[in-house]
Amino acid sequence: MNNPDLKQQVDSRRTFAIISHPDAGKTTITEQLLLFGGAIRQAGTVKGKKTGNFAKSDWMDIEKQRGISVTSSVMQFDFDDKRVNILDTPGHEDFSEDTYRTLMAVDSAVMVIDSAKGIEAQTKKLFQVVKRRGIPIFTFINKLDRDGREPLELLEELEELLDIESYPMNWPIGMGKGLEGLYDIDNERIEFYRPEQYEGERFVKLTNGEIAGDHPLKEKSIYEDVLGEVELVREAGDQFDLEKIERGDQTPVFFGSALTNFGVETFLERFVDLAPKPHAHKTETGEAVSPYEEEFSGFVFKIQANMNPNHRDRIAFVRICSGTFERGMDVMLGRTGKKMKLSNVTQFMADARENVEEAVAGDIIGVYDTGNYQIGDTLYEGKLKVAYEELPSFTPELFMKVTAKNVMKQKSFHKGIYQLVQEGAIQLYKTYLTDEYIIGAVGQLQFEVFQHRMLNEYNAEVVMTPMGNKIARWIDPEQLDERMSSSRNILAKDRFDQPLFLFENQFAMRWFADKYPEVELKSLM
Repeated sequence: MNNPDLKQQVDSRRTFAIISHPDAGKTTITEQLLLFGGAIRQAGTVKGKKTGNFAKSDWMDIEKQRGISVTSSVMQFDFDDKRVNILDTPGHEDFSEDTYRTLMAVDSAVMVIDSAKGIEAQTKKLFQVVKRRGIPIFTFINKLDRDGREPLELLEELEELLDIESYPMNWPIGMGKGLEGLYDIDNERIEFYRPEQYEGERFVKLTNGEIAGDHPLKEKSIYEDVLGEVELVREAGDQFDLEKIERGDQTPVFFGSALTNFGVETFLERFVDLAPKPHAHKTETGEAVSPYEEEFSGFVFKIQANMNPNHRDRIAFVRICSGTFERGMDVMLGRTGKKMKLSNVTQFMADARENVEEAVAGDIIGVYDTGNYQIGDTLYEGKLKVAYEELPSFTPELFMKVTAKNVMKQKSFHKGIYQLVQEGAIQLYKTYLTDEYIIGAVGQLQFEVFQHRMLNEYNAEVVMTPMGNKIARWIDPEQLDERMSSSRNILAKDRFDQPLFLFENQFAMRWFADKYPEVELKSLM
């Protein structure tokens, strides 16, 4: 691919993550976007469990059973001459590690908010991660088909709680049973919720901000109310500023209903216009690699085992940062200096996939992995020799001792543990002297998913003994004396054989610090 062609291809990419609090409608809006992109014929929603119409982006059995997303899915489709890559992240806080790493692989984010509940805890936490990265964020206020809070109140909450300017691209005309449509500020038109009530017309153009001539909507009192609210927003609100949006200082706000597929297409049309093309990625040295650099490079931000249970496969998800991927190409794995041949590579539609011959910066590819890759690995071509920034790791807070229930299934037990640990959802430790397995996680649900997957994917039933909350702190091996260990600070080692203590509580850690003032203790993050 010559350079002008590469630039054109890269500029057509739109790679973004969808973030929200659980049950705000994130997975449902993902389904509708896929529908408009022609990637699926029928949207399955998390409400459709009895019919078997599970959400396309929720491919894991436990996700279908619970109706939640617990792993990041990657989906791709074409829309309006753009190649769109969606990363649908877990909303549940117990899986925030997966979400944080995924946010390192995107160029923008879409924040989904429940119109009745407003900004919820996990939304705020994820927003802060996006804000720190300075990436553009677009807001979709969902569930207009139900009664919710006043739009002005929601915008005010956005600005106060998240400290970001907001600019409404459209405005609700009613809500719940009284929902009439959207006043589309951006396109100077009204979009009707029930076109059949208005002679089948879906849109009506506005002249000087109003419907010209006679129209049934003008006879309803809500019409005048909305005109007043829109006028207030225009005069007293923030002005649309593309530069602020690109810096992450202003968010365009769209209202709609993902469940009834209202306002979603309008959002998608405007989003692919406004969302940024792939950006330069920083390396460990602080320099940034341009997406237009001709030589290929990328980094592994996620590893997923058993996406296809029939094949017991393992996929390393790679964000391409520069150049062109071509099937069968040789690349270097930066961590080991080993040459790798990228021949079995796929792109995704949730659990469906197809071999990819070529991809460019901004795309997400899945590399078939036999155990060579780790999260955070950099792949590069030729003389580029680059190492991208380290991805975030988190110190677990909850711990369990884990053993195989059936001693005859030790092989499956060990294989399952090591593969699931490499995905990054749980962390593995061993007691320092006896090598008993301990797993650590940020949240309780991670343990439940671990137990479910060990049984269903590896046929290994496990016994888990809670150890409760612990404070994990690493110690330099040069400073370690095994006699420092006690019942209040268990000595263990991580999967890289680095020693650490699991402290019972803050008091135990302070006592240790007072007794051994020369010892430096470290956390992951």
